[in-house]
Amino acid sequence: MTVIILTNCPAGLRGFLTRWLLEISPGVFLGAPSKRIREALWKEVCQYAGQGRALLAYQTNNEQGYTFETHDHSWHPTDHEGLTLIHRPNPGAQRAAQRQESVPRQGWSKASKRRKYGGS
Repeated sequence: MTVIILTNCPAGLRGFLTRWLLEISPGVFLGAPSKRIREALWKEVCQYAGQGRALLAYQTNNEQGYTFETHDHSWHPTDHEGLTLIHRPNPGAQRAAQRQESVPRQGWSKASKRRKYGGS
């Protein structure tokens, strides 16, 4: 079983994929092509996707039973102890880390408060 998901890709690419796969929803293609055909289709998708994104998931002989590949996607497959997982970058955390580095903290430290007001 092979699944290809296209986002913001040219209509011609979608038409090309319908020769080999069934479009079950806009941009979602499903089929069972051979490995050689699947690799050829993925090569064409990567070449003609333009500004769009693409995701390929297919059945394979591993612990999970499937694997996947991405093209121009902010989420990337990463191997974690033999399992393929999706790494989703967190832009909010990156911006917060940049703000902490560039802006000094306001107020008194805990140690200076203890010295000034007493306490343990």
